[in-house]
Amino acid sequence: MPRKSKGRQKIEMTRMSKESNLLVTFSKRRSGLFKKASELCTLCGADIAIIVFSPGKKVFSFGHPCVESVVDRFLTRNPPSSSGTLQLVEAHRNASVRELNVQLTELLNQLEGEKKRGEELAKMRKASQDRCWWEAPIEKIGLQELEQLKVAMEELKKNVAKQAEKVMMEAPKPSSYFVGSSSRVGQVGQIEAKESGLGLTMTPHGYALGYGHGFQG
Repeated sequence: MPRKSKGRQKIEMTRMSKESNLLVTFSKRRSGLFKKASELCTLCGADIAIIVFSPGKKVFSFGHPCVESVVDRFLTRNPPSSSGTLQLVEAHRNASVRELNVQLTELLNQLEGEKKRGEELAKMRKASQDRCWWEAPIEKIGLQELEQLKVAMEELKKNVAKQAEKVMMEAPKPSSYFVGSSSRVGQVGQIEAKESGLGLTMTPHGYALGYGHGFQG
């Protein structure tokens, strides 16, 4: 058998015994009271003054056009002044409120624009970091990126070695006129000397110079 709902239960209006609940309820109900008073002023053009003392002896007030004027009218039993001064003050107050609302709207629009620009800059910065992640500090690079960087560095090392070898192969050879300790170097020097008419031979103890046809000293 389906259980019948009792519907919304009426809360018994008694003083709360728990102080924390009392303060929370007072704050909520006070805000609701002031909101309803503001709506009444806007809808009906009523002049309202509300003064509330909290359980902690703090005073809160709400008034339209202001608490002082409404209380003064109540105490003196005077009707609202029809003089131009009060109307001028009210018009000035309304104009100030409208101007402040316009300024607030402009500031909110500027804030929204700056927020959008900040989001775009953040996206651009992130995209740039994703494209050039290897330029980030090494301690901020993940494991996958480090492995990619290692492979790229090894490939770069191979390319540098190949290029260096190519440059050395294409570089001009050094001159043959130099002294060395190997027999091959001596032979090269002897050949070059014969072609120039100067006899130059290598001996175990030094050099032998000769002129003409193999003259040795």
